[in-house]
Amino acid sequence: MAKKEVLTDLWVYELLKEADINLHPQGSNILEIDEALKTASKSGTGKVGFPEYTGVVKDFLLVIENKADVSQHLKRNEKNLISKEVSDVRDYAVNGALFYGQHLAKNTSYKKILAFGISGNQKRHKISPIFVNERGEYKELEEVETFALFNEKNIDEYYTRNILKEETPEEKTTKEILKDAENLHKDLRNYGSIQDKDKPLIVSGILLALREMEHKGFSIDNLNGDQTVTDGDKIYEAIERNLKRANVSPEVKKDKLLSQFLVIRDTKSINEINDNLQKTPLKHYTEFLYENIYKNIKYIHSAEDYLGRFYGEFMSYSGGDGQSLGIVLTPKHITELFCDLAELKPTDKVLDPCCGTAGFLITAMHTMVQKAENEVEEREIRKNRLHGLELQPYMFTIATTNMILRGDGKSNLEQEDFLKVNPSQLQEKGCTVGMMNPPYSMGSKSNPSLYEINFTEHLLNSIVEDGKVVIIVPQSTMVGKSKEEQAIKENILKHHTLEGVITLNKNTFYGVGTNPCIAIFTAGVPHFKEKEVKFINFENDGFEVQKHIGLVETVEAKDKKQHLLDVWFDRLEAETKFCVKTTVEPEDEWLHSFYYFNDEIPEKSDFEKAVGDYLTFEFSMIMQDREYLFTNENAE
Repeated sequence: MAKKEVLTDLWVYELLKEADINLHPQGSNILEIDEALKTASKSGTGKVGFPEYTGVVKDFLLVIENKADVSQHLKRNEKNLISKEVSDVRDYAVNGALFYGQHLAKNTSYKKILAFGISGNQKRHKISPIFVNERGEYKELEEVETFALFNEKNIDEYYTRNILKEETPEEKTTKEILKDAENLHKDLRNYGSIQDKDKPLIVSGILLALREMEHKGFSIDNLNGDQTVTDGDKIYEAIERNLKRANVSPEVKKDKLLSQFLVIRDTKSINEINDNLQKTPLKHYTEFLYENIYKNIKYIHSAEDYLGRFYGEFMSYSGGDGQSLGIVLTPKHITELFCDLAELKPTDKVLDPCCGTAGFLITAMHTMVQKAENEVEEREIRKNRLHGLELQPYMFTIATTNMILRGDGKSNLEQEDFLKVNPSQLQEKGCTVGMMNPPYSMGSKSNPSLYEINFTEHLLNSIVEDGKVVIIVPQSTMVGKSKEEQAIKENILKHHTLEGVITLNKNTFYGVGTNPCIAIFTAGVPHFKEKEVKFINFENDGFEVQKHIGLVETVEAKDKKQHLLDVWFDRLEAETKFCVKTTVEPEDEWLHSFYYFNDEIPEKSDFEKAVGDYLTFEFSMIMQDREYLFTNENAE
């Protein structure tokens, strides 16, 4: 048993190290805590007692008690409370942790104590945090997988959201975005009768014009409703100057962009003074965007595709969810996960061939710049290491604008049909990482080139050998039951390596009705038969749908993501219900649910859930005209 406890202690030590938390084993190097532990015997004798680890993160005192086996995790009394019997305190991890937490609350000046009861090992374990206040009152908290939430960077947010149950500043920003989007939608509708597809272009154009304020080339005060040189003329000219200043080239690309912004100059209703506003709607929009959007983009440096998020939200007020315009944004937590899975380095070159509003490229730029060693490297990243293709003219315009607004030095974006570009030609760009969220449900037996799996193969062929490709697609893509899809899957394995597939939360694209997954490949290296591929069930990712807001990050999300990355990069073993490692065949369904075998006897509720999940999946596929997935072609 002693040996097992040592192994648990070492595993916990590694978890703390990974989270960048420095605690002291068997005692404390902080005098006040060390003195208090001199009377902390779990037997209640008043003699010395040492938990496995103690230490301080900010103004929180952390104390950890370990047990080797999960059967020794927690003992409750007849009132379903954590038992305080001496034998239970001594023999169970959570009971011991609570004992130490309350003892330290009583005998030190710390007012916020987090006590952790930990049992088991790397593969099967439980980590239960308990909050203890200065009066010894305690609150049991949700189990976690790592200590990522308790380092200096995250512990205040954890305390605010999970213990105080208050909103964090980030959540308030989300609500503000929603409110801004709603207000602007109303104004675009009420004062301009603007078509849906033109709304994001007006927003993009005005934001580009606002950039000219720094160069004295544009002033909101000059938008005076003059009918000879209209407000639209002034904004259009400012856009033209700013595109020139952003060094957008070649000229044909600049012309394409400008042609999209003609709506600002040529729409009469927004260039005339409105009686209610006492100014032109264009001036009203410009003032609104300056106060509510431009300042956020300019002064808040984050990986957030803020503008893309704003488009997505305010398009949802346009009588639909924006999907008809192709605006189905990849959430920020997914674009960030892509960068982690690809182990993005400052020296990488990134290609997104279906770049939409450029969310992947913005996150990649942010990640790479943060890792850059100097300003020269930062400039190189912005100028030469981000490449994107977008077919739709207005989306191409939005993406280019988005990248310019976020500081991309040159915007290597092209308006092209990805599938019509020779992959060998794309490969000459030397891109080492491919990221993609292709158009969904466009392929059919009559047009198999539009299957998501065909986009995937095309991207794999466009990346240099040994490069990484990360895609997010509907799970049906990995099922690939049609002959055409299976042929593509077979061809992919002939030339590239499938590293793994991660099944995602079914609400990742909330409102769209797609069950997505992430697939990770190594390009240009044939998949050898004995290769073990990881299939991970990450449906429980710590995000939940909240009324009137949509998908929201809960306090567990960071912890769950850290656990996922630990398993993905082989830093942790996991149970098969989370990760299965196995060889694959082209005709397999490349999903965790296909390979996972649960050898436990299922409960009735498990059976009901499995049937319910299957029916939901079948209904979703049929609604997307994919009923062929449920027929057996070979039976003919």
